[in-house]
Amino acid sequence: MLLKLLLTDWKVLRGKDMEIAQVKSATKRIVSKRLGRGTGSGRGKTSGRGNKGAGQRAGQVTPYPGFQGGNIPFFRKIPKRGFTSPNGVQFQVVNLVDIDARMKDASLIDPDSLLKVNLIRDAKKPVKILAKIKGAFSVKANFKVDRISAKAKQIIEECGGTIELLSR
Repeated sequence: MLLKLLLTDWKVLRGKDMEIAQVKSATKRIVSKRLGRGTGSGRGKTSGRGNKGAGQRAGQVTPYPGFQGGNIPFFRKIPKRGFTSPNGVQFQVVNLVDIDARMKDASLIDPDSLLKVNLIRDAKKPVKILAKIKGAFSVKANFKVDRISAKAKQIIEECGGTIELLSR
């Protein structure tokens, strides 16, 4: 370990014989636990690991996350329902109220323009427009999206907008 003299000690010791007891370490010394050194040390016999069981043995303490000491784990007790479709499509949902608030003067509303105003996260993933809005919808624009709800389609067409469904 590299030892350094503190500046104040150097001024005091200049011109004198230096002793090893006067050298100070530049880093803090961390004292390691002395395990298994007799019962009087406080960490003797079982070395702070307790008596018997997986925690006392070397290696991994529990076999897997969620292990409950030999009982049936919680995630095996709860009922399993439904399934996850391997062909399922996750749409990015955009409400008309958000389009009305952020894109008043837009003439074309497509995934790229929705991405620019942070209404979706990825322009490559499919987009669906839903009709969640209170009051009148005032954006007269051409919509190019993957899906649209029937109510949203009705509201956009009443306002004078057009809808084109993307096939991707």
